[in-house]
Amino acid sequence: MPWKTPLLLALIVPASVLANEQRFSPEDILDWESRSFQGETHYAVKDVDGRPALQADCEDSASGLYREANIDLGKTPIIEWYWRIESTFGEDIDETRRAGDDYPVRLYLVKDGGWRRWQTRAVNYVWASAKEKDSEWPNAYTRRAMMLALQSGEDKAGQWVRERRLIADDFERLHGERPQTIDAIAIMSDCDDTGEHIRGWYGEIRLLPE
Repeated sequence: MPWKTPLLLALIVPASVLANEQRFSPEDILDWESRSFQGETHYAVKDVDGRPALQADCEDSASGLYREANIDLGKTPIIEWYWRIESTFGEDIDETRRAGDDYPVRLYLVKDGGWRRWQTRAVNYVWASAKEKDSEWPNAYTRRAMMLALQSGEDKAGQWVRERRLIADDFERLHGERPQTIDAIAIMSDCDDTGEHIRGWYGEIRLLPE
């Protein structure tokens, strides 16, 4: 199977600049463009703990939802979101290898290289199964995508977790370049490499000024 991360290396065309704070509800995210690599992860809006959530049900599949947009990091340098898992793939998985490149929830950002496709870069924020929290490593399919484990294991399974990141800082640390803009946001729950079933949830995603 061709490497699957980032989703948009061949798709990104910069769109309108997002000048101010942007909020994407689970309903908004469900309307984003879809891309499948292996089968279809089923995404649906559900009520979870009294709040709307985008539920992802994965069964030997890898597909995601993405939004193309030229996002000015001088105006909205922060991304904030909520996510939740039911379980992970267990501690025996090796997420540095293709056979273990699966995550119950992931959110990632893409900086398009334009006609210089080899310069496209992505930062993948993941809820890891085995890698320790705050671990960083190259994606198993391409070194142009770097992985960052914001959560790990099942201690917080069944809980909503809030994440907040300075986008340019993460790109600079992981790729050695500090972008002024990024070109796409994507979410994906995937389980095609392990072939297992997994379920996760995504809440609101926000792009914020400092």
